[in-house]
Amino acid sequence: MSKIVFLDVDGTLIDYSAHCPASAKEAVDKARANGHKVYICTGCSKAEIEQRELPELDGMIGGNGAYVEDAGEVVMHQGLSREDVKRIVDWCNERQLGFYLEANSGMYANHYMKEQGPAVMFRYGTGKGADEMTAKEAAANFVNSFIYAEGEDLYRDDVNKISFILSDYQDHLDSKTEFPDLIANTWGGKGELALFGDLGPAGITKKKAIEVLLDHLNADQKDTISFGDAKIDLSMFELCAYNVAMGNGGVEIKEAADYITDDVNENGLYNAFEYLNLF
Repeated sequence: MSKIVFLDVDGTLIDYSAHCPASAKEAVDKARANGHKVYICTGCSKAEIEQRELPELDGMIGGNGAYVEDAGEVVMHQGLSREDVKRIVDWCNERQLGFYLEANSGMYANHYMKEQGPAVMFRYGTGKGADEMTAKEAAANFVNSFIYAEGEDLYRDDVNKISFILSDYQDHLDSKTEFPDLIANTWGGKGELALFGDLGPAGITKKKAIEVLLDHLNADQKDTISFGDAKIDLSMFELCAYNVAMGNGGVEIKEAADYITDDVNENGLYNAFEYLNLF
């Protein structure tokens, strides 16, 4: 029976320096050649994904569920309104927080991001196990990938969600109070340490997006498998029939998993695909 596989990206399909292990690419290629469908299900926007060297896929879910694509066809796209974006941009700028707007057309950042981003992304990489040189290079590449803008040029109507640097965890708590009509998450460091907050449209989750895609495919939930490494992936686990946590994943995702595979850089994806007889 053919399966539909959903892969988180960072820490699952690629490592924390944005490198996709050769074994992971091989696993995806073999599974698809064997008749299974493989989609990524990520917090990243399409613009960010297009900068990654990933294997060929059947489609993607991006923005933590705001965007759904199958074989090049847009199935769903529900982002933030221009008014919501303006509110968040102004709030972050008032607090002098670096942020970037995650749109399918590109990643648009303020100048605080240029100043604060390298140190935070270096901390992200080293906290996830990258050596200092690799983490520094990955941080520079990440920050240099942004389109920097100011003022009204940041008030856009094509944004899936917005990530912002946390000067303190209180910034995340304040964002939940300031924007009760939106979904507030955190992401970042080792385990579930919060380095970034993010804000997205209400009602958008990875779980909801998978439901939309399965309906589009006329597929059955019983044929689904998901892979993740962080708390944000728990909504995938709520829906999918079988769930795999990466060895480098956090405690919560491991506790919710049906199977725990190896680290992303220790052939974790390949080993799990083999264990599940996907090829």
